[in-house]
Amino acid sequence: MKRFLDITLILITIPVTLPVMGLTALLVSLHFRRWPVFCQRRSGQYGQPFVLYKFRTMTDKFDASGKLLPDAFRLTSTARWLRKTSLDELPQLINVLRGDMTLIGPRPLLPEYNALYTDFQRQRQEVKPGLTGWAQIHGRNSISWSRKFDLDVWYVQHRSWQLDSYILWRTCILMLSPANDPLMSRFTGVSD
Repeated sequence: MKRFLDITLILITIPVTLPVMGLTALLVSLHFRRWPVFCQRRSGQYGQPFVLYKFRTMTDKFDASGKLLPDAFRLTSTARWLRKTSLDELPQLINVLRGDMTLIGPRPLLPEYNALYTDFQRQRQEVKPGLTGWAQIHGRNSISWSRKFDLDVWYVQHRSWQLDSYILWRTCILMLSPANDPLMSRFTGVSD
């Protein structure tokens, strides 16, 4: 049922999302002067890897020794705006259509984090990752990793179509008034 609703919602919103994606792709292409879509491996349901699509938001700048600069130095002002408004996430609608993701669920994280999870934290992988989720409407990148995992696991244990509807509605509201830190620290496995 959830898969049917995901596809139905995407198809219904195509008249809005497709032009926005096109304009965002054009903006990113002009800004970075390269292909606008960035691909990265992420962990899906049960830790299975998949390729996640996003609009590019970082440069490939290196320091004098040839090492990639930290994220904060590679994120441009335009890219910060894309992240705050979550427009950089729109290509993940393709991931939803492919079945890698769903509209609502815990955000997909990097595969190298899998070995760092506690049994409690690993529960977040019992469902497909989502474009938005319970942790995203409760602070997104401004909350600690432990709080994020608590919220993700709570969602897994209480998921329902009513909860998904509420998360979707809150996400739309938050996109209209972005006030979030566009960068997230790396997860080290240490409880914070």
